[in-house]
Amino acid sequence: MKKLFGTDGIRGRVNQHPMTAEIAFRVGKATAAIMQDISPIKEIIVGKDTRFSGDMIEAALTAGICSAGAQATQVGIIPTPGVAYLASSADVCAGIMITASHNPYHDNGIKIFGADGYKINDSIEEEIERMVADGEELSKRTAAEPGRINYHRNHGSNLGQTGSGHRNPGEKYADFLIGGALPKNFSLNGLKVVMDCSNGAAFEIGPQIFTKLGAELHTINCRPDGVNINLNCGSQHPESLIEKVKEVNADIGLAFDGDADRLTAVDENGEVLNGSCILAIFANLYKESSKLTNNIVVSTVMSNLGLSRALDEMGIDHDMTKVGDRFVLEKMIELDAVIGGEDSGHMIFLDLHTSGDGILSAIRLVDAMKTSNKKLSELKNIMTLFPQCLINVDVKSKPEIETLTTVTAAMQRAEEQLKDNGRILVRYSGTQSQLRVMVEGPTEEITNSLCKEIASAVESEIGI
Repeated sequence: MKKLFGTDGIRGRVNQHPMTAEIAFRVGKATAAIMQDISPIKEIIVGKDTRFSGDMIEAALTAGICSAGAQATQVGIIPTPGVAYLASSADVCAGIMITASHNPYHDNGIKIFGADGYKINDSIEEEIERMVADGEELSKRTAAEPGRINYHRNHGSNLGQTGSGHRNPGEKYADFLIGGALPKNFSLNGLKVVMDCSNGAAFEIGPQIFTKLGAELHTINCRPDGVNINLNCGSQHPESLIEKVKEVNADIGLAFDGDADRLTAVDENGEVLNGSCILAIFANLYKESSKLTNNIVVSTVMSNLGLSRALDEMGIDHDMTKVGDRFVLEKMIELDAVIGGEDSGHMIFLDLHTSGDGILSAIRLVDAMKTSNKKLSELKNIMTLFPQCLINVDVKSKPEIETLTTVTAAMQRAEEQLKDNGRILVRYSGTQSQLRVMVEGPTEEITNSLCKEIASAVESEIGI
């Protein structure tokens, strides 16, 4: 059987390996069996985003969980970081999120969290893969008494009413965000906000939180129909957000991806702030408030070169990892760092949460505006972006990049032209059949030209 886990869980086209009902059943059963070996608790939380295929995967996954004798608690539509929080705060052995994040609706995926709220490590992933592939061993893990499915889904909203006896999962997660990330009696009164929920998992809870906080809120892309998730909207496509911010003269625009673990922001002028710029803002605020543990920030190699320059000017150490929020998190734990993130908009605040969280990032960003009494356009001046071009090329296979003679020749020519005034990064996607070409340079013209040249070489050698 092919490898199941990529850089961010299991992901693929629905009804094609590995995202079939059969595999979902086996993953659910293997996960339940393995996690019960680790923990005496026999309950697993299962959440999902708004893709219509989530129903099928949820049914198969929970059947597998119950087959291994565990209880499956379905919490319905909720952001990925909500599942991470619930896993860490409830008496369960794991949390599973059904999502393909920022991918189109025809994809889906499975992300697994341990009882500590962190994504499971490589050794557990490998054990799940081994058991899924070994039908004989998996059959031995069928329990004498199957588990039950509990339904604990979101219903209405009592956000902020901490202490109400019967809060649903979304309310518990929202109370955690509001109570943990913000000063007491924090208010967004007088702040005009546009929010793009990508027709995804944040479509209810995101607006509810910001309305509760008193913002004048304008929402777009908050009507999921099962197929419009991430469709020309959300953190990957901020064009409609920019238009709405300008139309209503908003103070800030906030866009999440399909499972709401990413954030893209737009300032009052309609200018986009990517993850590197947002991370620089947070780094400066943490530094000024003496909360920057070990004076270090972690990002990935995809972060804009301007971030390294800005952190250096602030006197902050900078460590970079390969792409993937799990690698950022691992390095943060290793270095005892409190903040880290990706250019794509994943932000991790280990003083609060175990997972990247778009809504948490949004809350902290508006808090930064309030605390500093500055517009977002002023805050973003902490960093100067290098012109950057990113082209994703669909590929038919993923051979070692060093073996691609046409591609490596194009890369060498570009490096000779850029020298110390930019950089090149060429890597395969961990979740899609794509090779990502990223170039940063001194001008838009040079950067775009070199990126297109390398992308053309990729297309000619291994393109579809």
